[in-house]
Amino acid sequence: MPNTACVLRTAFLLMLCCLPATVAAQLSTRLERGNGPEPSTLDAHRCQEVACGNVLRDLYEGLVTEDARGRLVPGIAERWSVSADGRRWTFVLRDGLRWSNGEPLDAAQVVASFRRAFSPTTAAPFGELFDALHNARKVQAGELPSAALGVTANDARTLEFALDRSAPLPALLTLPIAFPVYLPAVARHGAEHTRPGNLVSNGAYRLTSWTPQANLVVERNPRFHGATGVAIERVRFHVTEDAAAELQRFAAGDLHLTEVVPPQPLASLRARFGDQLRISPYIGAFWLGMNLTREPLEGQPGLREALSLAVDRDILTRHVTGLGETPAFGIVPPGIAGYTPAMTIWSTSTQAQREARARALYRAAGYSVDKPLVIELRYNTSTPHRRLALAVAAMWRKVLGVQVRLRNEEWKVFVGNRKQRVITQVFRGGWIADLPDARNFLAAFGSDGPLNWTGFDDAGFRERLAKADAAASEAARNAWLHAAEVRLLQANAVVPLYFYSSKHLVSPRVRGFEANALDRHASRWLRLQDAPR
Repeated sequence: MPNTACVLRTAFLLMLCCLPATVAAQLSTRLERGNGPEPSTLDAHRCQEVACGNVLRDLYEGLVTEDARGRLVPGIAERWSVSADGRRWTFVLRDGLRWSNGEPLDAAQVVASFRRAFSPTTAAPFGELFDALHNARKVQAGELPSAALGVTANDARTLEFALDRSAPLPALLTLPIAFPVYLPAVARHGAEHTRPGNLVSNGAYRLTSWTPQANLVVERNPRFHGATGVAIERVRFHVTEDAAAELQRFAAGDLHLTEVVPPQPLASLRARFGDQLRISPYIGAFWLGMNLTREPLEGQPGLREALSLAVDRDILTRHVTGLGETPAFGIVPPGIAGYTPAMTIWSTSTQAQREARARALYRAAGYSVDKPLVIELRYNTSTPHRRLALAVAAMWRKVLGVQVRLRNEEWKVFVGNRKQRVITQVFRGGWIADLPDARNFLAAFGSDGPLNWTGFDDAGFRERLAKADAAASEAARNAWLHAAEVRLLQANAVVPLYFYSSKHLVSPRVRGFEANALDRHASRWLRLQDAPR
């Protein structure tokens, strides 16, 4: 029998040759990207996950952006400077900036967009990352008007930011919360301003279609200041919650780039895909969060520690994830310059020693074979997350006798439940770095904001964060951040599991894909080689 794949490929190539030139050109210049779950929003100020961030970095550009290697480069600001004390930053916009609808973009609009981002009605989840910005917390809490925010426009092209302490402002300005949003569309359409036809952007691409639970399509924005350097005409972001199905779509030629790679033996993946498999270090931590505001984990640090001790991280990273991840015994991953990550006091114990202590703590908390803990472990729909949840549940059952009910939810439902802290008990958590800074992994636990999914509330932890913020040197700052991480680990608010590696399948046709520590790959830096004919 003839090889079916070869027959289909030949037929496709013949069809491509016979298509009108304009259609063939569209096919050859459209990038097909896997993107994980359905984006929860395309409102840049409300985005809090990778799926929306990937799309928003194509649609928008902030004052500062990143190149293909993750290095900070000018965005809509052509240059910037900072005062000697690190508390006043000045940014000068490029001349002639335009929105995708052709209207001018100036400094006053950027300021208005920041005020909208920090408005209590916007409830931007990443607002707390800007707590160094003058009056940001009070504006977001509704205690001061938006005009009190420490961002001002000196003229049509110059902005100033006032900080209450030194902070890595340029890196923070690469986050979606700092993207300028076209406010007339927000006023006209409300929440619908993110829909095709309504969304006005300022980045390398503009939104042309959005089919829920299927895909989003963006096309090159001719009014983008760097449009001549954008090689790919169109990008289609595919919803790919099932990592195994995403892999098969890549193997069939339907995708040029995957968002993830499903757990499989590394040797077999290498044998099958060779150099198309890209694995590299990634500043991210995966952990299970515990709801400290509800039974059965509220007020039970010993029980929480028992659950953490009972997990064999070596087995998880060797046999369940297996693609370069490393066991985690802390919150902050390695690889952040100048910072020494903290670890649990039992990180150097053998697994047998950990399990013995886990059983003792479990009994001390009042549980036994006759009276087992019954608990829910909640995660968003995903093949890797399901495999991990099953493995952890099996370990808890084997070591302690815990009865685990697994609950998987579509991403938006999961995010809402996790944020509300009402029905969650144990849940899939973790953090991907927004910038290479230890504080980025710890800040959410220091307030009762929308990112503190565990409800952790500890004055000692907040005091250590405050001392880090007031530190006179980088070394002192990192020492206080380390002390804060130790405090968090001692409370057993989360179960650290592993530190991430980035893993993608990348077609040989894709050029310009560069590994970087934050695993961000804006489409503007990529290009497609012509398909074989």
